[in-house]
Amino acid sequence: MRVLAALSGGVDSAVAAARAVDAGHDVVGVHMALSRSREQFRTGSRGCCSIEDAGDARRAADVLGIPYYVWDLSEQFEETVVADFLAEYAAGRTPNPCVRCNEHIKFAALLDKAVALGFDAVCTGHYARIEVAPDGTRRLHRAADPAKDQSYVLAVMGPERLARAMFPLGDVTSKEITRAEAAARGLSVSAKPDSYDICFVADGDTQGFLRERLGAQPGPVVDTAGQVVGTHEGAYAYTVGQRKGLSLGRPAPDGRPRYVLSVEPVRRTVVVGSAEELRVGGIDAGDAVWFEAPAGERSCHVQVRAHGEPVPARVQALADGQVRVTLDDDGRLRGVAPGQSVVVYDGTRVLGQATVTGTRPLPASRGVGW
Repeated sequence: MRVLAALSGGVDSAVAAARAVDAGHDVVGVHMALSRSREQFRTGSRGCCSIEDAGDARRAADVLGIPYYVWDLSEQFEETVVADFLAEYAAGRTPNPCVRCNEHIKFAALLDKAVALGFDAVCTGHYARIEVAPDGTRRLHRAADPAKDQSYVLAVMGPERLARAMFPLGDVTSKEITRAEAAARGLSVSAKPDSYDICFVADGDTQGFLRERLGAQPGPVVDTAGQVVGTHEGAYAYTVGQRKGLSLGRPAPDGRPRYVLSVEPVRRTVVVGSAEELRVGGIDAGDAVWFEAPAGERSCHVQVRAHGEPVPARVQALADGQVRVTLDDDGRLRGVAPGQSVVVYDGTRVLGQATVTGTRPLPASRGVGW
């Protein structure tokens, strides 16, 4: 097959490309330039897609003996991923930009361009597995290494894009194995630190980034009784479940910590309360993308954060891409924010994904243990 290998400049994508070469594919490497400032440099191990990463990707391609190109996707990235990030926070929701990048850039813009150029598949360094069912259907599964599993952020791609995806690292049981393999192959990125946080917020200051783009929008922080207990410079900088950085001037009557319960951007108000008030009994979601939609109500597990704990639930696929999730635990899941992705699993298999639109409280009868 003709395979386009996405080379980020990190160790994972380099080893994934090497494995594609070993498998006998005709591999071409491409680095996606996503930053409008090509002089952007990493800050420690934060960020990615910098000029340094482009150089590391080129060196990896040279070692592998494959052609290498840089594709400028910065406009698409700004107009989709960054714009969505800002719009969601401005609306009081909490987006996951990695999910949107996989949806709009890696498995939309990149894949569409690859197919137009005659490539059969796109290879990436994501940690996830693809299994082929007896009927030929390709199924997305968790990676062999739970600590590195990225199936959560890939669930949005859907079956058509999965059909043209390759994840050669899905069977790797630890990152140390990937690094050792890179070193054995003579890849200089073998010891390169992982990137983390949000790639376009290289210094890690998400609140500062939002403030710079959205401007100051001061307002009150109130408790559930409506009493003002503090102020803020922008409700968009807060997310449901947040405890740190609230700068409250009035402690709770019982002296216990307060958490963000909701963000109301129209009133520029942040509502805070107790940990118990964050308990979730159900989740409502929309814009579902299914690999296999459940027929009726199906028992499974759901996950609402990239490295969160999957919890038992009953899931219903409703009309118009709506999803209803009823949690089976007794309040273990809490602090779920609109805008987050809820991914549905059957064991290690991904069934689908949807975007959280709201939550339902835990019934009082199930509040035992709090």
